[in-house]
Amino acid sequence: MNRQQLIEMIDFTLLKPTATKDDITDFCNTTIEHGFKTVFVNPCYVSHAYRILSEHNIKVGVPIGFSLGGATTQTKVAETIEAIGNGAEEIDMLINLGALKSGEFDEVGSDIREVVKASEGLTTKVIIETALLTEDEKVTVCKIIQEAGADYVKTATGFNGGGATVEDVRLLRSVTGPDFGVKAAGGIRTYEDAVNIVEAGANRIGTSGAVALISGGQSSSTY
Repeated sequence: MNRQQLIEMIDFTLLKPTATKDDITDFCNTTIEHGFKTVFVNPCYVSHAYRILSEHNIKVGVPIGFSLGGATTQTKVAETIEAIGNGAEEIDMLINLGALKSGEFDEVGSDIREVVKASEGLTTKVIIETALLTEDEKVTVCKIIQEAGADYVKTATGFNGGGATVEDVRLLRSVTGPDFGVKAAGGIRTYEDAVNIVEAGANRIGTSGAVALISGGQSSSTY
């Protein structure tokens, strides 16, 4: 995998709760400089990032229900609709982890379906926090996500106790099949990490340390 191929796969992120508007401006300029295709920022900064990046054909994505997933479906839907109105073109939603752990699979699926519906055909990824799930739960939730009409399953936020592993990515790919999206995020810190994750089956990578990643250096990536 060469540098350009990796750039094409990266969702460059700045989701720190303390990020300022100036930080977002600098982040967007860095995105333009290095040629990343998609960024993710917190909902309050979507419109600002969109104003800077839209003329460069760079997509702005937004996390929904971030970073715990415990918001009601109605809240997630409203957040999705507002973000799209502000310029968001990709949606990464966090599942209701408590409902999954309670075995309330219909509720988990309904939550995802309503956000997918609100996304109106935009790419929708569903974050499952692999570090917090058993293997059986990972298998079950992948099937729920596919049935609910989302486009990707995503490993983690990077904020809740763990990130992407080769083993988890391999498992998610084995469950979803070859044509579904698998996004790996959290803890991908080096070019070698990225290569290993892609070889395991990921076709999108989320990282806050994208510049170091493509340069072959060590990244401080979380999300």
